Formats: sequence, C-alpha cells, structure tokens
Amino acid sequence: MTEPGEARAKAAALAALREQVHAGPGAGATAAQHAKGKLTARERLALLFDKGTFTETEPFRRHRASGFGLEHKRPYTDGVVTGWGTVHGRTVFAYAHDFRMFGGALGEAHAQKIHRLMDLAEKAGAPLVGLCDGAGARIQEGVTALAGYGGIFRRHVRNSGVIPQISVIMGPCAGGAAYSPALTDFVFMVRGTSQMFLTGPDVVQAVTGERIGQDGLGGADVHAARSGLAGFVHDDEESCLEDVRRLLHLLPSNNRERPPALPVEDPADRRTDTLLDLVPADPRRAYDMRAVLAEIADDGDFFEVHEAWAPNVLCALTRLAGQVVGVVANQPSVLAGVLDIHASEKAARFVRFCDAFNIPLVTLVDVPGFLPGVDQEHNGVIRHGAKLLYAYCDATVPRVSVVLRKAYGGAYIVMDSQSIGADVCLAWPTNEIAVMGAEGAASVVFRREIAASEDPEATRRQRVEEYRRELMHPYHAAERGLVDDVIDPADTRSALIGVLAMLREKHVPLPGRKHGNQPQ
Repeated sequence: MTEPGEARAKAAALAALREQVHAGPGAGATAAQHAKGKLTARERLALLFDKGTFTETEPFRRHRASGFGLEHKRPYTDGVVTGWGTVHGRTVFAYAHDFRMFGGALGEAHAQKIHRLMDLAEKAGAPLVGLCDGAGARIQEGVTALAGYGGIFRRHVRNSGVIPQISVIMGPCAGGAAYSPALTDFVFMVRGTSQMFLTGPDVVQAVTGERIGQDGLGGADVHAARSGLAGFVHDDEESCLEDVRRLLHLLPSNNRERPPALPVEDPADRRTDTLLDLVPADPRRAYDMRAVLAEIADDGDFFEVHEAWAPNVLCALTRLAGQVVGVVANQPSVLAGVLDIHASEKAARFVRFCDAFNIPLVTLVDVPGFLPGVDQEHNGVIRHGAKLLYAYCDATVPRVSVVLRKAYGGAYIVMDSQSIGADVCLAWPTNEIAVMGAEGAASVVFRREIAASEDPEATRRQRVEEYRRELMHPYHAAERGLVDDVIDPADTRSALIGVLAMLREKHVPLPGRKHGNQPQ
C-alpha cells in the first residue's frame, strides 16, 4: 500500500528529472552553442512547432555503451530530441540533434530514437523534419553507430513519396550522415554555420593536396549553387525555420491527401493584362519569368525551390484560387531559358515530387532547345534530359502547359507537350512551336539554294520569312490539334484555374509493374 504523500513525491521527482532533461548539459554548453551563432535543439523545435504543441518521445533514453569513458557519460536523450507537434495546426514529426552532447554524434540509442520516430511518422501519415547538427557517427561505439545510419537510410527510402521528408542542416553533417539529407525531399541550410561533405578538408588535403575550408568545401552556398543538394539557404536559423513552416503549409501530410487549400481574396477571374507588356513579342529579348508567375499566382506569392542552382529553369510551389500547384518554367533571363544537364535534373526531381504528393503541375514554356556543346554531350545531356521526359510521362496528376513564346525541338516535347501526356495545352498568340528557329531551319532546308544564289543574304532572309509564315505562325500547332487553345495572355490566370478545376478529380489507372527503370 502506498504511503500517504508517496505518489506526490514520485510525481515531484519526475518533474524535477524532466526539468533536468530539458536543461541539458549545462549553461556553459548552451553558451558555447549560442557563441557559434546556433540555437539549441529545443530552441529550434520551439520555433518549428506551433506554440505549446510539442510532445517529446523517449526523453529519458540513455546509451548502454562502455569503454573509452562512455560508461561515465550517459546523458538523458543521448544527444537527440525527438517528438511531434503541429505546424499550422497539422501534425508533424521532428528530431533535433543536440550538439552539446557528444557533438551531436550518432550512437546506438540515438539512432534507435530516430528509427522509432520515423516509424511513428509513417504510421501517422505525417511529415518528418530532421534538424541536423551532428559530427557523424559516434566513433567510441564503433560499428553499431554505422548500423544506426543504415536504419535511417532504409526508412528514408521506404517513406520516399509516402510522407514529405525535410532536412534542415544547422551545423556539421559529415561522412555517412550526409546521405540522410540527400535522401529527403528538401534540404535547408544556414550560411556560416552549416556544412555537408563526405570527407572533410583535412582528408581532402592529405589525399589530393588541395587546401580548402569547410565552407568552401561544403557550405550552404556551395550546395545551393553548385552541387544542387540544398534547395533553400538562409542567413539565420530563425528565418530558415520560418520557411520550413511555410513549405509544410504548402504540402499534404502524406501521399493519400491533397495539399491544404486556403481561402483567397484574389479573384479567380482577375485579368493579367500586365503580361501583355511584361513578355516581349520578340523571341530574342529576355524577361524574368518570376514576374510572369507573380502576376498569375494568388496575391503574387510563390515559393521557389533551388533558386540558385540551374537558374535557367524555375521550379516553385504556389496557389491558384487557393489550391496548391507546382510550376515548372523556363527562365529566359538566364541562358535564354535553354534546358541543360542541371536544369533537366532540377525540373525532373520537382515534377516527381509533385506527382508523388498529388500536386497539379503547371508548365510555362519559353524554350529555345537544349544547350549545345561538347561538355554537355560528353557529360550526358541526353541521359539527364531523359530524366525530365520520364518524370513528365510518368506523372498522373493534372498537367497543364502554356507556351508563351519559343517552343523548339526536343525541348518543346520534353516541357510537357501534349504528345507526352499533358492534359491541356494552351498557347499565347506570341507562340512559336517548331522543330527549330526560323533562321536555323531555313539555313538547313534551303542550304543549297542560298549558296547558289546571286544574293545569298537576300535569299536567306526571304526563306526565313517564308518558313516563319508557313510553319511558325501562332495558329499552326492549334490547327493540327497540338494546342487546345490560343488564349489572350490577360486570361492566363483564369484559364489555368478553370482547367485545373475541371481536372481536379483526374484519375489515371497505372499498368501493373513493380516500378519503372528511370534514366540515371
């Protein structure tokens, strides 16, 4: 029989222990973390979740390893805080490495906590966010730490296309640990404090003789602009986590749901007259596709992915009449909007993500072709371009394309043309859909005639104009059923909203197969 007051004493002891767990390893370790410009794991989770909604799992977990002094260092949580809460009212799971303990390094207990959380996220059908700030595997625990990473990687792959998975790099992420964010859907990084690499600067110098710092090797801007691993980069952790919340607000909880719709005051039938002056009729003149998207989107708002990498193609999430859509668009202000290796990879992955999570696709086309060059050919532009082609052909979500100006050659086909399965294809009266530009086509078709002419330049100009008049006029593709309608640019927003509303219940039966073998 419990003595009077014993239960209260035990409850008080529990509260005291929980307070100790929340306090972490002490004020000195916290001050050192802050001195690096970094928040603690719990401070980060507080910014990620709606206030007061975080529920922690396994706060009293401790490792059972021994040797190298580990038996004398057994902090609660084992260096990772795990749990769930809400973001904009919807359930989200998250784990946050605590760099103050073992430098955030992963050991057996640490890994098992993350495994359990990932399993819970799968069962609950809710997004998973990893706040990464760790020094890799806990060397003192040996191979069991490496096995822990294997379990994380396997679960990332299992949940790919099932629940959204987001990695937020807020410190070091080195060695095998770097494969975890590489397997997730989106990666955020913070300038000056986050780095990702398989082998650090010391190893690089020892093996190759190259001298480079951590930021130069694997800093935020490197992965945002060169490797393409980071989709978003921020100057501080607060703005980074705010954008994580913003992204989650645009995504469904899982692949069985649609993205959350929001009420909007921007009229669905709002005319976009600005587009008439924004996009030059001359196909050789550049413009910023972002301005086009801002004119079409609800309240001019959109969330761009991989802004700094392969900027010749734009990928963004936005809303039309309150419904989330994914936009893929050529960017004429960069390389005239050509497709190349990186642009094809960027767009292909974005298309596949949208298709996995029931996000309709809008493609804005103004493409002169694939980028020519020896480097492009030798580095596999055919193979990489095929990734984008495969992604579109495989997508079953509603797909609408709009040809603004140029749509030449194989790049036109790849940019979700009707022939590869776009549900509705629209075009502006400035469209030029053709095998290639008039100048190039005339030079090929009438090569001998031009060469034999007494005035080759005059003959070339005549044939260029003839080719443009016969095969590149705005209604040529519409006459042949390759475009469903030629629309006034001022009606673009209302036309897209109407088509997407019609396609809202689209269903495409899939052939019986285990999975396709997409180009690599």
